[in-house]
Amino acid sequence: MQKQIIVLIGGPGTGKSTLINELVARGYCCYPEISRQVTLEAQQRGIDQLFLEQPLLFSELLLEGRIKQFEDALEEPDNVVFIDRGIPDVVAYMDYIGDDYPEHFVKACTDFKYSKTFILPPWEEIYECDTERYENFEQALTIQKHLVDTYKKYGYDLIEVPKDTVENRILYILDKI
Repeated sequence: MQKQIIVLIGGPGTGKSTLINELVARGYCCYPEISRQVTLEAQQRGIDQLFLEQPLLFSELLLEGRIKQFEDALEEPDNVVFIDRGIPDVVAYMDYIGDDYPEHFVKACTDFKYSKTFILPPWEEIYECDTERYENFEQALTIQKHLVDTYKKYGYDLIEVPKDTVENRILYILDKI
């Protein structure tokens, strides 16, 4: 079986981390979303929302981390590796806020390609804000559109995961791989 690096994408609060946690519980190799860690480390240094205050620095850190996740996934003994958010997410978020970014952001999107891309749709009933998620639901909808546009721009076929129970969403994803 050929190595599959599978990315779960979607706007904030669509259930990606919940699915990653369930996949881990089932024994799958999974890499967590790294933006929360970058945000928490910045907060420990006194920067409340690094993405809002220094979006390019935040995005550079995310890009480095996501490239490392991709490279690490290639070295995993498991044939299937799931990742919570991918490299093109960085570009999508920069487009969302309207900031420019260096050409190496685009190059990373073309150099590192995921095997499959599952997108989770916005789901207001499960949406929650917290200390790391500052966006309201309307902003989450706009981010979702940027994610779809960005991944399609880089040639990805997006597989939409239906709104359903965690169990049924997991079964849907596993059935598609």
